[in-house]
Amino acid sequence: MIPFFVQIKCQLGKSYDVANALADAEIASEIYSTAGDFDLLVKFYVPEATDIGHFVNEKVQKLPGIQDTRTLITFKAF
Repeated sequence: MIPFFVQIKCQLGKSYDVANALADAEIASEIYSTAGDFDLLVKFYVPEATDIGHFVNEKVQKLPGIQDTRTLITFKAF
């Protein structure tokens, strides 16, 4: 499995709706509320053959209430 993170900027007043939609979809490993430029930090695991760009586009960005995303690809932990 490949881990990666997505920072999500939500439309005003939609952070909890987006977080709940992610939880209900059961695609996220962890969901955190954050302060700063983005509202949520979400950790995902996908099989190695998965195209992360397509996954984010099709499974994450299409959720109602999302304004912007930033994907962070991770590397092997020490």
